[in-house]
Amino acid sequence: MEEACGVFGCISRSINVADTIAVGLTGLQHRGQESAGIVMSSGTDDSYVEHKGMGLVEHVFKDNLLKLQGHIGLGHTRYSTVGVSSIINCQPFVVQSSLGKIAVAHNGELVEAKKLRKEVLDMGTGLTTNSDSEVITQILCHPPKVLNDGHEWLDRIKEFMSRSLISYSLVIMHDNKLYAARDPFGNRPLCIGKIKQRNVLKGEGDEKKEEVIGWVVSSETCPFKSVGAELERFVKPGEIVEISLTGYKILHTAQRPENKRPAFCIFEYVYFSRPDSFLEGQLVHFVRERCGETLAVEHPVVGIDDEKDDWVVSTVPESATPAAIGYAKKLKVQYAEVLCKNRYVGRSFIQPTLNLRQRTVSMKYGVLEDHVKNKKIVLVDDSIVRGTTITPIVQLLRKSGALEVHIRVASPPIKYPCYMGINIPTTNELIANKCSADELAKHIGADSVKYISLKGLEDSVRPEKRQDYDGGYCTACLSNVYPVEIEDLV
Repeated sequence: MEEACGVFGCISRSINVADTIAVGLTGLQHRGQESAGIVMSSGTDDSYVEHKGMGLVEHVFKDNLLKLQGHIGLGHTRYSTVGVSSIINCQPFVVQSSLGKIAVAHNGELVEAKKLRKEVLDMGTGLTTNSDSEVITQILCHPPKVLNDGHEWLDRIKEFMSRSLISYSLVIMHDNKLYAARDPFGNRPLCIGKIKQRNVLKGEGDEKKEEVIGWVVSSETCPFKSVGAELERFVKPGEIVEISLTGYKILHTAQRPENKRPAFCIFEYVYFSRPDSFLEGQLVHFVRERCGETLAVEHPVVGIDDEKDDWVVSTVPESATPAAIGYAKKLKVQYAEVLCKNRYVGRSFIQPTLNLRQRTVSMKYGVLEDHVKNKKIVLVDDSIVRGTTITPIVQLLRKSGALEVHIRVASPPIKYPCYMGINIPTTNELIANKCSADELAKHIGADSVKYISLKGLEDSVRPEKRQDYDGGYCTACLSNVYPVEIEDLV
């Protein structure tokens, strides 16, 4: 599977906003490595300035931040779900509307993209890309059919949200304001942070007073410490939040269809989000540990209790590491790293052929042989998609002297496509549709393969100590149960 995108906006008159956005996007780099863009403004149409480029954030903005001036800005780091990997599809999109210029950054994928694209074209509006994010931008440029709030931008966003229920976390820049909007199902994360400055007031006791000097909005909380921000709140499903120099206010909450629960992507916990991010008030790292503990309860390895000194629990670095720690902790077995990751080798899943993917894996991982030789290994992975990555890893461990290799997976088998922002391979490519867990073990050369159950995963990700939590998760790629009808997409 491949990542979602990352959005990051900032407004302040006291700090360097462009630098703050660049640092924020670097913190969201795990959500997209194809391209990055920043749009800045001083609040007027003629002050808009932007820079976009292909590649990682630090390369795109290495020599270009000085020209990005203004007190309000919006950034995006992209992985393509809809639209080819090309400079023309880089976000944020900037267009002139009847109310002035706007910039739009989008994380997610519109289930209704084909229908909405046709509607935009039928209105006589041309499109220059095949990106659903451009479709969103153009819909926002059209005057709403109903003006009932005395706030035309609010009515425009509300109208878009009434036409598209999923999947988007949006940040829109117009005049001196940012608007943060999250689809009614809350499929992708979005949060607001504040940057404070401590002032010393001269006088009795030299009283110290904290003052908010800036606001940020981000796909995740993980960049906040890097930019000197603290979490203020999560944008709730369906909310439209206006952020200005003076603070923020909730303008509207769009409702889901009756009897529909939220559908937060469960893979934000399993794989996509950084482990130091908070989601739904809980640290992702600890959620992944709980997944590992649940996996240990559901699928301990036969004999591991009797010969603990012969066993090592380890991980496929890095997103599965907390789950491996949880697995080892639950069974009271030694945890040790057995694979060393070469960070300078490209990601194996984007290689065009099976041979290249397998060669990339062998270059990407080295084996710490002292932790492997004459040991029985339980290797925890976050997911298995095609099976092409895990196969050469098992072979590497065998060649390095492992007596046994057992694979434990911290997500259930992935069997179905996603239409909401994750580029899952075709149904025929997914290994879980080709063979059972036992058959997969033989196929990859492992002694056993076991997956966490769907119930076990759902129970593990629910916020701790909140038994009354009524949130819901999108598990469509695991269960074939989608939050909305998708017949016309299959």
